[in-house]
Order: sequence, then C-alpha cells, then structure tokens
Amino acid sequence: MTQKSDLIIIGGGIVGLATAYRFLERFPGKRVTVLEKEAAIARHQTGRNSGVLHTGIYYRPGSLKALNCRAGKLAMEEFCQREQIPYLLCGKIITAVDESELPRMEMLLERGKANGVACERIGPERIRELEPQAAGIAGIHIPEAGVVDYAQVARRLAELIQAQGSSIVTGARATGIRRDTNGAIVETTAGEFAAEQVVNCAGLYSDRVTRFSGVRPSAMIVPFRGEFYKLRPEAHHLVRMLIYPVPDPNYPFLGVHFTRRINGTVECGPNAVLAFAREGYRNTTINLRDVAETLSFPGFWRLALRYWKIGADEMWRSFSKPAFVRALQRLVPAIESRFLDWAPSGVRAQAVSRDGQMIDDFVIEETDRVVNVENAPSPAATASLNIGRLVVDRLAPRFT
Repeated sequence: MTQKSDLIIIGGGIVGLATAYRFLERFPGKRVTVLEKEAAIARHQTGRNSGVLHTGIYYRPGSLKALNCRAGKLAMEEFCQREQIPYLLCGKIITAVDESELPRMEMLLERGKANGVACERIGPERIRELEPQAAGIAGIHIPEAGVVDYAQVARRLAELIQAQGSSIVTGARATGIRRDTNGAIVETTAGEFAAEQVVNCAGLYSDRVTRFSGVRPSAMIVPFRGEFYKLRPEAHHLVRMLIYPVPDPNYPFLGVHFTRRINGTVECGPNAVLAFAREGYRNTTINLRDVAETLSFPGFWRLALRYWKIGADEMWRSFSKPAFVRALQRLVPAIESRFLDWAPSGVRAQAVSRDGQMIDDFVIEETDRVVNVENAPSPAATASLNIGRLVVDRLAPRFT
C-alpha cells in the first residue's frame, strides 16, 4: 500500500533533515516523510566530515555558499544552544609559510572581510602566541571558527521531526520517481511513498535521483575520498585550534590541515584522491558501476588533464605516510610519523560539469514536483539549516 504525506525528502543526511525541520517549522501540521537508504541516518557525508563550523572566508562574495554559510553558521549555533548540543568556537589560523603564498593570503583576507567574517592579518609573533608549534611568516586569524558533532545535530533534528508526527523511514533506497495528477510517487526498496512534492537531498547520489525526476543533471557526482590521520594523545598539545594552509583558489580542496574535534581529538588531513566507489571509504573498495560511470564521463577526463599534477601529489601522499607527514610539517614542523594513527575516511560528493569544471557553489534545480539539491559540498553541514530554509522558500508557493 502506498504511504502518503505532504512532502517526501530523499536522503537522511543533515541537509535533508534540516529541510524537513524547516518545512515543519513553516507549515506546522503538515506531514513529512524522510527516506534514507541506510539502516540509520547520517551514515555518509554528515557522519564522516571534520565537524568544522565554517565561517565563510573562502567563498566568492554573493555566492550561495557565502550567503548561506554566514547565516547558516549563526543558525547552527543558535540551534545547538537551544538543544544543548556542545560546540566550541576554538578559532582558526590560515598560515602562509613562504612569500609566494602572501598574495593569495591577502586575497583571502579581503574575501573574508567582504563576506562579513571577523578576521585579521597576523604576523609570525602572533602566530606563535596562538599556536606555538605552527610555522608561518604571516597568517589570518579567525576567532569565530569552531567545531561541532554534525551527526549529533542530525540525530536531534530527527527526533524533532518525529515528535511532530512525521516519519523517517530507513532501509528505503529510492529507485524511481513518477508523477500522477495529485503529486509524485517515490518508488523505493521499502515500498511506494506518495506526496505533493519531493525534495532530493541524496548527496552522493543526487545526480542519479535527479535523473529519476526526469531532469538531466547539470553535473555528475565524482567521488573523492578524504584520507585522515589523527594525533596520538601525547601529541595533542601540538595543536590548539584549527590550522589551515593558504589554499589554491583554482582548486576546490583546502589542503592538508589540522582540526581539533569537539571530543578533544586532533585530525590531520584530508588527502583527496579519486574513490573507486561512491561509498569508497577504503582504497580497496571498488564499485564497478561507479567506476564505469566516472571513467565514461568526458568531464572527468577534462578534470584529470587539468589537475594531473596536483592529483599525482595527492595519490602519492595516499600511498606514502612520509609524504603525508612532510605536508603536515609545513604547518607544524614538530609533527613526526610516530605521532600519527589512521583515522576514518570520508567521501566528498564532488559535482563535475561536462567541460571538466568542479562545481564550487550550491546548485538547486526545480521541476513542477521535485526540488533537486544537486550540489551541496562543504560548507553544507555548517549551512544546512539555511539551505533547508532556502529549499522551503522555493517549496512554499506550492503549499500556499
């Protein structure tokens, strides 16, 4: 028997759950069904990210990322305070280790100020005060940066959604979407679900679900595995806050960095390499469909040709711990191989266009019955409550 509700959300990660929460906030009394293919929520990008509360310093002013990161961070902090979820504004430094990085650092500082980020240029003496073990001839200090456990946030969102009479159905992998005169029906491995509207928040599978809705996605998801180490407890004193390098503005990854987690541990990474499965958390995990899809996509080869040198460096660090350690030592020279243990990996759902461009901004596309969140990379977790509000803004005319 088909189960009915007002809105179906495909994907039980933090963006899907935040969208359900915002919808019920706007339309109390309506009923939402969240469909999650795993046995529990937040199993993929939400439960495997670094937990950083991003400030918005990296993003092009006026972009969806910049606008939603700033407002979303404040909304996330307010939510955590209200729901008694621990978070910590530990601060962050972005450090330039040689003169060639200074122009990019200054550009980043101006971008941060344009986005309303509380940030300041600091010299080597101030770097040593904040992070005694960090290297750098200059840097940017961002005191409002922080960390939180997004999986805990997701679990609390799920509780609030269910407390309002809505449902979260696990073990329900979407296999198709069809329209009827009253709305849409989502076909899943747990049966059929009907609603007036559907929102696709499928993350690693957002492009495939977009195709279910009858729309050709604007880009294809190419999975990149983020590989991490963690500091052993005896080395935790080497890192007080978040320590990042000056990023390459032409490359969407931020480089190997240090993240102090909300539980007190310190992660080092990520190294970003092509994953051979959309859920390829180990380098031995291979999904032939995923590999074939990536290798047959012209955009992937154009991307690979453009970034082959950077990609080779990332691959080398994946296989060589000494190379990984050397990358970390650029930021914190006291780091030694003996201080590092493997940590769990994550996979980034990187949207790539047919011309080989990495899609850097959030992408939300609409049909008459489906809103597709086609691309929601970092800082999507930080911005999730505001992304949810943005999606609901687009849904609202359909329910009034």
